[in-house]
Amino acid sequence: MGTRRTPEGAAALCYHVGSNGGTNMARGVMPRQPARTGRQDRVKIARVGTGARSAGQARSASSQQTLARPGRGKTSSGGLKVRKKALSAKRGYDPIAPERVAEILKRLDQLYPDATCALTHSSAWELLVATILSAQSTDVNVNRVTPELFRKYPTVEAFAALTPEELQPDIRSTGFFRNKSKSVVGAAKKVVADFGGQVPLNMKDLLTLPGVARKTANVVLGTWFKIADGVVVDTHVMRISRRLELSTQTDPQKIEQDLMRIIPGEKWILFAHQLIWHGRKLCYARKPKCADCLLENICHAADKTWSTVEVHKSAKP
Repeated sequence: MGTRRTPEGAAALCYHVGSNGGTNMARGVMPRQPARTGRQDRVKIARVGTGARSAGQARSASSQQTLARPGRGKTSSGGLKVRKKALSAKRGYDPIAPERVAEILKRLDQLYPDATCALTHSSAWELLVATILSAQSTDVNVNRVTPELFRKYPTVEAFAALTPEELQPDIRSTGFFRNKSKSVVGAAKKVVADFGGQVPLNMKDLLTLPGVARKTANVVLGTWFKIADGVVVDTHVMRISRRLELSTQTDPQKIEQDLMRIIPGEKWILFAHQLIWHGRKLCYARKPKCADCLLENICHAADKTWSTVEVHKSAKP
């Protein structure tokens, strides 16, 4: 380290002399600070980035050359084959394949061989009334109401003689009692006036009754008359059909049409009751008991609480 003089003889600042004999930065002089706007930093980053990209491209080219050598790339090829095989298997999966549907029916028969309607009734009219009252309610709740209701009004003519306001107190606990009272009284009046006091035993006529849609009509036809004109689709059937990927629809009538296409006609009545029982006992709307379910290893529902098989995001309740 020494002092250099200018040609005029004045003393200059002291410099550090490097080990290679070069002159480093002058002592006491601060290096230029980067601008607060960050412009200088961005310039540097851009330069560094350009270099990094060049290095990355070089490594990529080197890797490609390595993989191209004989005897290399076996692991990559094997992994690709596994992925292709898994993708091929997934593409080949058919949720409504006859074999899968048959297996579902077989296991439901094992679980619920004697499933039937849980609503208490002793005639077609009582079943019709109970089914109307079960909307937005539970069968247990309806069964608490109907014994006294049918004792108080034992015939369809007795119901036809009422006004909706007179019936409301008797069915209040089932919920939506104002609308239900109008439906029950209206249905009774039409049955008496148009069908001689007898509940019609065909879909077309049943659908003319107030408060009766396809679900109610299918319950009456299937349970009382043993006529399989369709599949009962209530909240349980909707939920489980979608979980089992038997339908992707959300509209009850469209779900019914899907089920009618894949379920044998002689199974329509029992199948609906089995799904209803399954929904009440195991396949709950929230936290289904998948670990106790006989259908678990053929069910890919997205909201399973326990699974031994791959779940499908599209299989939503």
